[in-house]
Amino acid sequence: MAMVVDSCVVGTFFAFLLGSILLYILRRNATAKADKRRDRHPYGPGGAVDEIRNDCVRVPTNGEVRPERGPEADVIIVGAGVAGAALAHTLGKDGRRVHVIERDLTEPDRIVGELLQPGGYLKLIELGLQDCVEQIDAQRVLGYALFKDGRSTRLSYPLEKFHADVAGRSFHNGRFVQRMREKAATLSNVQLKQGTVTSLLEENGTIKGVQYKTKTGQELRSYAPLTIVCDGCFSNLRRSLCDPKVDVPSCFVGLVLENCKLPFPNHGHVILGDPSPILFYPISSTEVRCLVDVPGQKIPSIANGELAKYLKTTVTPQIPPELHTAFIAAIDKGNIRTMPNRSMPAAPYPTPGALLMGDAFNMRHPLTGGGMTVALSDIVVLRDLLKPLRDLNDSASLCKYLECFYTLRKPVASTINTLAGALYKVFCASPDQARKEMREACFDYLSLGGVCSTGPVALLSGLNPRPSSLVLHFFSVAIYGVGRLLLPFPSPKRLWIGARLISGASAIIFPIIKAEGVRQMFFPATVPAYYRAPPNDINYNAA
Repeated sequence: MAMVVDSCVVGTFFAFLLGSILLYILRRNATAKADKRRDRHPYGPGGAVDEIRNDCVRVPTNGEVRPERGPEADVIIVGAGVAGAALAHTLGKDGRRVHVIERDLTEPDRIVGELLQPGGYLKLIELGLQDCVEQIDAQRVLGYALFKDGRSTRLSYPLEKFHADVAGRSFHNGRFVQRMREKAATLSNVQLKQGTVTSLLEENGTIKGVQYKTKTGQELRSYAPLTIVCDGCFSNLRRSLCDPKVDVPSCFVGLVLENCKLPFPNHGHVILGDPSPILFYPISSTEVRCLVDVPGQKIPSIANGELAKYLKTTVTPQIPPELHTAFIAAIDKGNIRTMPNRSMPAAPYPTPGALLMGDAFNMRHPLTGGGMTVALSDIVVLRDLLKPLRDLNDSASLCKYLECFYTLRKPVASTINTLAGALYKVFCASPDQARKEMREACFDYLSLGGVCSTGPVALLSGLNPRPSSLVLHFFSVAIYGVGRLLLPFPSPKRLWIGARLISGASAIIFPIIKAEGVRQMFFPATVPAYYRAPPNDINYNAA
């Protein structure tokens, strides 16, 4: 074992050196593409602003009744899910007049958005929303348990330096969202309305507000200097504000297991199954969520019983025996839910008067449960940027200033996004021998304990979302896999598999990093927008 660890240390150094060179090359390519993109969508008339006009209602300049004293709200928020509700309370608490328009204000019923990582819980505390996980039977999550081929290992969150209350939380998504909506509604300057936003209102290249339809079918308009679109993963407005490149690598099949105990209490459970991972985590004191990942966009039919048969014959043998009875009972109960797993890198068009947030803006595979952590982290960044501004009426200057939002959020968001995408690909079964070795090396590396487990788990939990640490640990796993192959005696076949393992690892992580943006992710201080100061004419709120 000592020889393997020594090999890992030496190999890690060379892997990191190789990775740095490749990152430099990717950074140059990314910068060149960014310049071309700016040429295609420059700030101002004729550029990105013109792109949104086909998808937005053009505000009439004649004959329209507009509020005489200006807009009745400072900010319009489209959507009141996790991101929208948290943002509404945050901006309302800062004294902004907030108008929230949500399609359905009844309690949501979703099979994702149920696990909040410790890093996300810290952001919840920073926003003053930590009480929203109370009174909903939320469960403390202290880490993960990993299962493979009858073996298991426990990976605890590195929480020693934090307050005793800090941990992950798992819950019913709808209960959590409703608690945040209720808290936002307690502020007199926050108005929640039920309605479907049909379009953005644009005038001279600037978003002035939204047009929406009420439950009764009445069409209304609302105006504000800033409209923030948080209408979720199925957003019908994002095309106006970004270049959406949505990928659907797999689907989740969701079940709720009742009155059963997980092998490791207060832990999420990840089974490295065939063909892809299976997840278990508690969502109440009596319920356990199971998510079965099915690669691709097609799943067996629920109607003719094919999906139930697949779950019983293919999935059941792979899960821990103590969960078999509850798992089969959940299948027989028939409440089987499905949803596509989407990923989409953030590629915004800076647009005066509008901003994207949440899953409408940026998505990653939900395997690692990082979505809410990214959304809450983004809200903290945006809150801090808006706080010194007295008003938001100079849309052009505000848009230019908020370009720094896209850079400041990148290190945290991109680390979590990249980890989710890379880990999903590593955890999926493959007939390729090099991919098999990478999967086995990942399990064994995490099982070593010490920095080999706490480092990756700190990344996963959002407690230490550093891009350099992600790359270091990812290639440490690859080098560890090569070491396992070459010791005690290397052979030409093993050398070839080892070379393919390193090549395969690079092919997994570097395209994800490239899509996220190498320069913003690793070198944000080199981006001019990073240093952008608030506009002088709408500057500091002395209060």
